[in-house]
Amino acid sequence: MSRTHPPLGVGVIGAGPVVQAVHLPTLATLADRLTVTHVMDVDPEVSASVAARAGARHSAGLEELLADDSVEVVAVCSPHAFHAEHIAAAVAAGKRGILCEKPLATTRAEAEHLAKAVSAAAVPIVVGAMHAYDPAWRAAQREWGDLPERVHLVRSRIWLPGNDEFIGLATDPMTAGTTRPAAASGPAPPATERLRNAVLGLATHTVPQLRQFLPGPVRVVEAHMLSPFGYRLVITGNGRTAELSALMPGAWETDWTFEAWAADARLRVTYPPSFVLAGSATASLTTEAADTRTWRFPVNGYQAEWLHLADVVEGRAEPLIGLSPAVADLLYALDLAEAAAALLEDHG
Repeated sequence: MSRTHPPLGVGVIGAGPVVQAVHLPTLATLADRLTVTHVMDVDPEVSASVAARAGARHSAGLEELLADDSVEVVAVCSPHAFHAEHIAAAVAAGKRGILCEKPLATTRAEAEHLAKAVSAAAVPIVVGAMHAYDPAWRAAQREWGDLPERVHLVRSRIWLPGNDEFIGLATDPMTAGTTRPAAASGPAPPATERLRNAVLGLATHTVPQLRQFLPGPVRVVEAHMLSPFGYRLVITGNGRTAELSALMPGAWETDWTFEAWAADARLRVTYPPSFVLAGSATASLTTEAADTRTWRFPVNGYQAEWLHLADVVEGRAEPLIGLSPAVADLLYALDLAEAAAALLEDHG
């Protein structure tokens, strides 16, 4: 299909390592559909350096980016605590679409307020749970039939080197200069807070898949914080069990796997590391008759979510994951995080 529209202009709020190592390289592969026109970061040295890589304008204030008419789509990649505020500002500024890095918000009240604002403006929003957009996952989803109703056990396993290692391989990172406010010093947060942050920061990637098989209500029956950073959770609901484990930094080779078992079928999805443009996951669906179907594609989840947002903004597609399911994913993750932290506290 020939292109009839110029590329959509993208404004990036927050120019940290994930933007530099993931979103800029991803968008560079989609230049016929999307182009970065403005980069904003509270550190002007960072915004200027990162913007120069994309040939974009730069600023250190949100208002300037939102006032830029070249910005049609906004990528909210700021710290988690600012996501809801920045989404609301982009909606109020009349932007055509939003991609927000997970989580969508950090509290139930924020999520519910945001849902009303976004719904009223009818602005399409994609939450950066890239695995939910991965083409191999979507292909398996189209073929698995009633598997979610028959599953008994789900496992999610994440074993990765630290993000800094991937970032160093993917880009030459520009770090904050002296103009960025210094992080507050003090004692390390308690284990309950670290577990909550781990669930919202890492396990939340798994929530859209997990909710396909354990839609809720669910109960956290085991919760452990792993050192130096990770967790092990056991969740039950509707007669089903899910085991979620993660450890960073792990070691090479990496492992990011989602599996689901029924009595007569098994789903296995193995994802590549987030910081690598290495194509989609590999998904396989095996039935009782030992029939195995396997899917893999050249486009990864990050590319797929950006392409999907472009399609929705241009009227080529309806949202794969609407606002209501995205908010439901967030509330599910918040409930898991709070329940896991409470269970950890109860057991000392």
